[in-house]
Amino acid sequence: MEKQSKNKPYSIKNVTHEHQSSLLSSQRFAIWITTKIGTMPFFYIIFVWTFTWLLWNIFAPKNLQFDESPNFLMWLFISNMIQIFLMPLLLIGQNLQGKNAELLADNDFEVNIKAEKEIAELKKELLEIKQLLKKHLKE
Repeated sequence: MEKQSKNKPYSIKNVTHEHQSSLLSSQRFAIWITTKIGTMPFFYIIFVWTFTWLLWNIFAPKNLQFDESPNFLMWLFISNMIQIFLMPLLLIGQNLQGKNAELLADNDFEVNIKAEKEIAELKKELLEIKQLLKKHLKE
């Protein structure tokens, strides 16, 4: 931590904004993907698409089916259902945790600003008291 000089006030930084501005474009893209995919609407889209695909290839006329039944469909269903259900849910959880951390950081920033203002006022009042004491001691 840096030492502050007596005359130079410590400036409080909003670390959330500083962090966001320091991200590379690839990192911003990853965050954008996480934000868009980590939502319940995306989860519902994947869910509906998978079951539509599954039902189409089971019940559609054989000449309109695009996957051989049941081999590929079973593999699709078993291997992808785990990923399809877990991926958006994990991303949603991460988004919620990240949002919480961001709210905590923003709250800490506001508290720090308020504390800095109060400390500045106290320093000003102490300086005034100090000057009054010096004045009264000289008299």
